[in-house]
Amino acid sequence: MDTTVTTGTEESTWGGGNRPLNASYGKMMMWFFIVSDALTFSGFLVSYGFSRFKFIETWPIADEVFTHVPFFHGNYPMYYVAFMTFILIMSSVTMVLAVDAGHKMMQKKVILYMFLTIIGGAIFVGSQAWEWATFIKGDFGAIETKGGRILQFVNAETGERAALADFSKTLPEDRIKHVKSEGVWFMQEGYKTSYSLNEVIEGFKASPNILIRTETINEHGEKTVLDRAGSLAKLADASQVVEGANLIHNEYGSRLFADFFFFITGFHGFHVFSGVVINIIIFFNIILGTYERRGHYEMVEKVGLYWHFVDLVWVFVFTFFYLV
Repeated sequence: MDTTVTTGTEESTWGGGNRPLNASYGKMMMWFFIVSDALTFSGFLVSYGFSRFKFIETWPIADEVFTHVPFFHGNYPMYYVAFMTFILIMSSVTMVLAVDAGHKMMQKKVILYMFLTIIGGAIFVGSQAWEWATFIKGDFGAIETKGGRILQFVNAETGERAALADFSKTLPEDRIKHVKSEGVWFMQEGYKTSYSLNEVIEGFKASPNILIRTETINEHGEKTVLDRAGSLAKLADASQVVEGANLIHNEYGSRLFADFFFFITGFHGFHVFSGVVINIIIFFNIILGTYERRGHYEMVEKVGLYWHFVDLVWVFVFTFFYLV
């Protein structure tokens, strides 16, 4: 004879229907999208982490790459990236306030906080575009060897990074007045540069205070600086001049660094841009009173989920790419 014993207390569980976890269809679909998108970003970051530590001895140091601030000249490592991060996090705060105001059916406050969220997102996207332009353009220049290694220039007196223009006075007079914005660009294996390889080599030989720094990081966590004799010997293996960065060349070091920079920050930037566009649409719907007539601001809550996800992803991108 079969007997069945039931112990414990019965709990209320979802028995089917169209509102699992008491969430609307829109919210559930947003969560499905967030989970699937999180897997994509995870793949990017895991790939970056693997490459970062596999090539740890030659990987560019972020503090030496992202040193620019708009309208200011000088070395400000990570300052502007930190500012971008602060703006994006604050936009997440204003989005929370917009959602809370929507729950209370306070239309004017929802309009205000959504407007601030849009402004924060626009500032972040604009900052990313500026950062891309600065990264692509470059401001120092370097030499790429036949083996694909990057040789940078250092001022022996100050120990600071030296640009190609720092010893351009040794180049022919008709080339000194040429600059990237108005001068002639020379082609090196299909890559545009403002200086030819021969000009850089001759300028380096005529500047005894300039040394070469390799992309190899020493035990002190700094890139190795060669003496004058070693610099001249290393220069003999030069193949072309590199200025700025793209998917093929990178004056800051490993080409993979530039590849990941463009793909990861570009993918995230596309998400932020899409979020700004969606927020603008929702913003005008709020002004027109669409959600007041519906009797709820659930749409604001749904775009808020997306916006918080984008902000959270940036925290990981910032940590992995800029800090580690």
